Amino acid sequence: MTQFANLLGILCVLLLGIAYVWIKALSVEKTPAQSAFHEESAPIDTLVAYVKKQLHELSRAQLNDWGMSEDAWQRKLKSRAELRKALRGCTWGDRGDKRYVKSYIKDLLIKGCGVNEQTIGKYIPFHHRERLTSQDRFEIVLYLYAQRFGDKALAMLIETYRLDEPKQANGHDDAAYYDINSEDIDEVFYAEYRELAFREKLDILVQRVYQQYKGFSVVDEIKEQRIDGFSGGVNGIAAMDDDWGSLGSGPQFGWESRGETDDEDGHAKSWIWESVWIFYMGKSIRLSFMSFGEEAELKRVCQNIYKYNLPGQLTEANGYKVNEMKDGSRVVVVRPPFAESWAFFVRKFDLRSAALEQLIVGEDAELPIGLLKFLMKGSRITSITGSQGSGKTTMLMALVKYIYPTYTLRVQEMSFELNLRKLYSNRNIMTFRETEYVSGQAGLDLQKKTDGTVNILGEVATDDVASWMIQMAQVASLFTLFTHHAKTFRDLIESLRNSLLKTGVFRDEQIAERQVVSVIDFDVHLRKDMSGQRYIEKITECDRQKQGYRERVVLEYRDGTYIPVEPISLSMRQEMAGEMTTEDSAAFARFLDRYWREEIGA
Repeated sequence: MTQFANLLGILCVLLLGIAYVWIKALSVEKTPAQSAFHEESAPIDTLVAYVKKQLHELSRAQLNDWGMSEDAWQRKLKSRAELRKALRGCTWGDRGDKRYVKSYIKDLLIKGCGVNEQTIGKYIPFHHRERLTSQDRFEIVLYLYAQRFGDKALAMLIETYRLDEPKQANGHDDAAYYDINSEDIDEVFYAEYRELAFREKLDILVQRVYQQYKGFSVVDEIKEQRIDGFSGGVNGIAAMDDDWGSLGSGPQFGWESRGETDDEDGHAKSWIWESVWIFYMGKSIRLSFMSFGEEAELKRVCQNIYKYNLPGQLTEANGYKVNEMKDGSRVVVVRPPFAESWAFFVRKFDLRSAALEQLIVGEDAELPIGLLKFLMKGSRITSITGSQGSGKTTMLMALVKYIYPTYTLRVQEMSFELNLRKLYSNRNIMTFRETEYVSGQAGLDLQKKTDGTVNILGEVATDDVASWMIQMAQVASLFTLFTHHAKTFRDLIESLRNSLLKTGVFRDEQIAERQVVSVIDFDVHLRKDMSGQRYIEKITECDRQKQGYRERVVLEYRDGTYIPVEPISLSMRQEMAGEMTTEDSAAFARFLDRYWREEIGA
């Protein structure tokens, strides 16, 4: 009897143990993301939280080598190191690391969250097109276009549906602005949408999770596109601004009342996190259908987008950071109290478009293209002037191609924008930039000791750099190229003259101006019109004379055509020919004869 009682007791304990293990297994089998499938729809935030937790554990947890062979342990260790590296690199905009992290996310969504063809619609309602948000629709269409056009997808989308045409402002008959709104996206979506395969839906969902976890939010895929640039946080008001503060601190407050109050331009007031702009073909276009969702998300992007090569922290004390991204784009980030809000500005430089034949179009475009080539072969000190966005940096990149390959190039920039060694990898090129500890002036001074034949300045923006550039062009190099924001040739001369006076190099205004005039050979002035078209407005020779100088306009852009105006002065032609090879000198003479025959003969 006692044995039977003991046996019964043991059996009961075993049954209880099995029941406990079974209940425990049921409770842990479902992840929070899987539990959400019981709902009609589930927030993507659930997936983001799960992925974040799992990837953190995979990249940080200690490896347990019990029952594991040495080879398996080494593979596990290597895999973890690669994941940790990719998690760091993807926040800097590295495309390879981004693909690697997205492959992990895809695995986690399928295996850990149970995402399949039946459940994926609970996160993005692909099967209910009317429930898709404008952001959903845009990402779907961009994905479809990217399959056909790669990084030209956004450009092709804009061109196909003429999304860069100006819109009229409410109440202002003569005012126009550039905006891609929800109505535009709806039109594009219903024209382009087709039934997606599960693989395609999964790609879109993975990208959405990635951009909210490690990417740059709603601009993450835009960053990969071949456009001129993009920015965020540059319009709208913060949650606590003025009388809007009472509405709350997130986009869930006050949506209905937005259309009731317009700003001075007749537009409905918007939140700061509804601020996404792109710079396309010289036009600044707002994507009003797109939103970061909340101010914290905009702030997160600002705090990460400039981090490539660890340039230091963006703090209240410094207020801004200028850096380059992994793909060579220039990024500027600002924050309060230096700026009125968190914001970022990314300027992309398309190396594939850095060719004169692509940059200069229009009737008789071969005239400015040919002249610019001979200015480089003739070793002329040349300034490239124009307003922001007029194409100065890209023009400078293209001109370097026509500098004789035997010449060594030394470059000074505020941030690495020109990327000349990527374009001309077989040339002797070294680029320096300003840092927290090395000023631009010190960098320029160092160039004298690095055997440089040609000096290139990404931008002459300060008095010290302008002053040193003038001195350097006189004695330290064969010739110099630089960009400047001057609006006219006269403005350029006066600005450089004033820099010499301010830095104390000269005290007399006339002597300082003569020094500038003795250095500058040609100015290439770029313009961008209201439609975003870029062109060379004029190329001017600084014709030095006993009583100063004369602006000799060599060519000009008139009514869509490049026309020759005055011939290059005889002394300048002779100096240029003396710097060229015999073949180039002969070609230069034929070029001048073709366009300025009568004037030269006279």
